Amino acid sequence: MLTKKTAKLILKDGNIFEGKLFGAHKSVAGEVVFNTGMVGYPETLTDPSYKGQILVLTYPLIGNYGVPSMNDNEDVPEFFESEKIQIQALIVSEESVSYSHWNAVESLDAWLKKFSVPGLYGIDTRRLTKILREHGTMLGKIEVGNEKVEYYNPDVDNLISKVTVPHVEKYGKGKKRILLIDCGCKKSIISNFLERNVTVLRVPYDYNIDNEDYDGVVISNGPGNPAIYKQLVVSAKKLIQKQVPTLGICMGHQILSLAAGAKTYKLKYGHRSQNQPVKQVDSNKCYVTSQNHSFAVDTKTLPRGWQPWFENLNDYSNEGVRHEKLPFRSVQFHPEAAPGPVDTSFIFDEFLKDVK
Repeated sequence: MLTKKTAKLILKDGNIFEGKLFGAHKSVAGEVVFNTGMVGYPETLTDPSYKGQILVLTYPLIGNYGVPSMNDNEDVPEFFESEKIQIQALIVSEESVSYSHWNAVESLDAWLKKFSVPGLYGIDTRRLTKILREHGTMLGKIEVGNEKVEYYNPDVDNLISKVTVPHVEKYGKGKKRILLIDCGCKKSIISNFLERNVTVLRVPYDYNIDNEDYDGVVISNGPGNPAIYKQLVVSAKKLIQKQVPTLGICMGHQILSLAAGAKTYKLKYGHRSQNQPVKQVDSNKCYVTSQNHSFAVDTKTLPRGWQPWFENLNDYSNEGVRHEKLPFRSVQFHPEAAPGPVDTSFIFDEFLKDVK
């Protein structure tokens, strides 16, 4: 059996973790974050919202069901959220050398190598997560041998430009025509609309939508700091002025809130899991939600006419807003959640009621 090469995870606060390499053997830097989900690594690793981040998976056994094929020749890949792995690197406690699943075609190790993404295992992810929970999300880097890299802060980078579609794409043939502003859209958002017999026009985040014909607009999820995307906020302000039915999801929620006049702030370590409890403010109903974000909307800065829609029951941060009278609504969580839970998929139905 070949001896695995070692590498170091070096946190900005000086903590160093040594582990064994799998996937690509190269040095990388990014923001170190953790996710507590037990399943769904093919979906998670291809989520564009993780662009620029070194992802720590807290579940101890990763890779045991392999990776399905990405060559299904479909417009929207069935088992993934985008066409490639988006994370900077992966940190796990143990790597499953063998895998077993009916649709698996390769190992996690081989998949990471294919997209030139490094992985590190043999790390005490419990200790690492406790450090991140105490200190908060921080910058880090994986260094292999003598290959040094500088720390990299994705919050100052235009990450959306790296994950948006390069040109307009059209899906479906439904009567209602939804314009989807792609900030790093998960494919499950598109799938949910296609299931509801809707035509989706997916456009780049900086696309001029003034001359397009549509019945409603969705601003998708995406990576990075919402405050740096001034052009997106201007586009959302135009939608508000024209009273176009609009739904914001994750990054889209933050962009719509900024356009309304609210402010955002960075959470200590963000929400990245499949079990975040969220309460609907006006009904006291509670839902279990999937989330992946670093920033939140400050409800104290919401202007007149806008109101909180959902709140997080762990830290009471905002999870959604809507307008009292006009057709604007947005959620911080993922109603399209993949691999789940799908408790809040009704958000798509609520939005489509606004779309005439």
